[in-house]
Amino acid sequence: LKQANYFGTMLVKMGYADALLGGATYSTADTVRPALQIIKTKPGNKIVSSCFILVRANGVGENEVLAMGDCAINIKPTEDELVEIGLETAQTAKIFGIDPKVAYLSYSTLGSGKGEDVDKMRNACNKLKALAPDLDVDGELQFDAAVSPRVAHTKCPDSKVAGHANTFIFPDINAGNIGYKIAQRLGSFDAYGPILQGLNAPINDLSRGCNALEVYSMAIITAGLCED
Repeated sequence: LKQANYFGTMLVKMGYADALLGGATYSTADTVRPALQIIKTKPGNKIVSSCFILVRANGVGENEVLAMGDCAINIKPTEDELVEIGLETAQTAKIFGIDPKVAYLSYSTLGSGKGEDVDKMRNACNKLKALAPDLDVDGELQFDAAVSPRVAHTKCPDSKVAGHANTFIFPDINAGNIGYKIAQRLGSFDAYGPILQGLNAPINDLSRGCNALEVYSMAIITAGLCED
């Protein structure tokens, strides 16, 4: 408890604080480890995952808002872990005003490609459909089919998600981390996160390269999650 990351987490556990934001001087692992040991996961959750919220002005006075998971925590999630990541990311998306249309991303679109990684994303998507039948989810989808109505019309015209996806589930941390940073650096999106999902209390992580604005923004987001 002499370490700030453990002391802060214990303040949340004992009810002296509602939430915790860390990571500016600690690694992600050193921020998440005390949370797993002390706060633990919510009932029904087996893992902690993460989500980035990406925001960009669309030119007509409104913001385009997307959700991407898991880009920071689970290195190579299993099929069942991808189900949990998809459900948690959709729930996080709703908090930020997104009506989630969830795409499980792959190098294949509905069977156009073959391989274990394709099967994993397809099976995870089907399990989430069974678990949450009211959720709009489809996969496996290539990214162009997920976001482009024209491509979707060619590759998967019967999909309710393809061409309009706004919540993206990546097959592993490599794809997720690269994907959100491409959107941030080349697509002019502001990226907020990683927002940690699945814990019993709002605990969030910062990059050790964060600036004051990112600390400010994530503090507001973390405080807002307390009500949920």
